[in-house]
Amino acid sequence: MSFARKFTASLFALALTVGAGAASAAEKLVISSWAPPTHGINAKLWPRFIEMVEKATDGRVTAEIKYKLAPPPAQFDLVQDGAADLTWIFHGYNPGRFVATKLIELPGYEGSAEAASVAYWRAHDKFLASADEHKGVKLIALHTHGPGQLHSASKVASLAEIKGMKLRLGGGVSGDVGSALGATGIRVPAPKVYETLASKAADGVMMPMEGKKGFKLTEVAQHTYQMPGGFYRGSFALIMNEDKFNSLPEQDQKALMTIFGEPVSQMSGKVWDEIDATGTEATKSTEGNSINMASDADQAAYAAIAKPIRAKVIAEVAAKGVDAAAAVEFIAKEMSTFGN
Repeated sequence: MSFARKFTASLFALALTVGAGAASAAEKLVISSWAPPTHGINAKLWPRFIEMVEKATDGRVTAEIKYKLAPPPAQFDLVQDGAADLTWIFHGYNPGRFVATKLIELPGYEGSAEAASVAYWRAHDKFLASADEHKGVKLIALHTHGPGQLHSASKVASLAEIKGMKLRLGGGVSGDVGSALGATGIRVPAPKVYETLASKAADGVMMPMEGKKGFKLTEVAQHTYQMPGGFYRGSFALIMNEDKFNSLPEQDQKALMTIFGEPVSQMSGKVWDEIDATGTEATKSTEGNSINMASDADQAAYAAIAKPIRAKVIAEVAAKGVDAAAAVEFIAKEMSTFGN
C-alpha cells in the first residue's frame, strides 16, 4: 500500500474513532445551585438526582452542578431564559408569583419531609396544577423541608418570648407565622443568614434543623425552640428549561419522565429527612447549643394561632380557582397513610 493510501486510511480510522466518541458522549445538563457546596441539597440530593438520570437514560444524559450563577430569587428566570438547564427554587423567595404552593407550608401537618413531598406531588396533580404557577419551565419535582423551627442566639423557652424578636423569615407561610407571633420579619436569602445573625441584624431565624449544619447555625444561633410538627414547612421545586428538555432525543425524554414527578419528589423529601437528622445531631454534639421543646400549653396556644393562618392561605389559594380546603385535607390524609 502506498504512503498516500496508508495516510488516507489512517485519517478515515481516526475519523471513525472520533465520531464514535462523539456519538457516545453523554448530554451534560447544567444545574444551577445557590446553597453552599456543603449543603445537603448539593452534597446529597443533586448527586442522587444525577444517578437517577444516568440510570434512566443508560448514561446518555448526565449533569453537573455550577454555583453562584444567580441569587436564589432569580433562579426561576435563570432556567426559563436558558442560562442553566436545571435548578431548585424556594417558592417563598418570589412572593405573589407562587400562591398555591403555600398549602404545603401550613402548620398542622404530621409526618416526615418524605411523606410531605409525596403528598405534595400528588396534590399538585389532583388540585394545584390548574393554577399553572410554574408556567415557562418544566416542573420536575416538588418537595418540602422538615418542620421549620426557631433558632436563636439567646435561649427561647416559651412562645411568648418570640414577641418583639427580629427574625429572618424566608417568605411564604413563615412570614405569616412570624407576624402572628409578634416578631419583626427580616427578609434575606438563606445563604445570607449566617452573616445576618453574626452581625446581630437579627435575633434568630426560622429554618428546619438542617440549617444548624448546612448554614452553620450552631455558631450563631445556638439555641433551638422546637414546636412538634414545626411552625411551618418550606416549599421547593426542581425545574428544567423546557427547550432543553424538548431538544433531547425522544427516548431520553421518555426515560426522564419515568423519574420526574413523584420519584424525584420522594427522593428529595427523603434527603431532607436525612439532613435534618444531621442538623439535630450537630446541635446535640456542639457545646453551648440546646434544644428546648415547646410545652403542652405552648403547643395548644400555637395551634390556636395557626388556625387563622390556615384559613387565610386557604382563601388565597381558593381565589385562584383551586379547591384549597380539599387539597389540604388530601395532603393530610396522604401523609398519614404514607408507607402503610
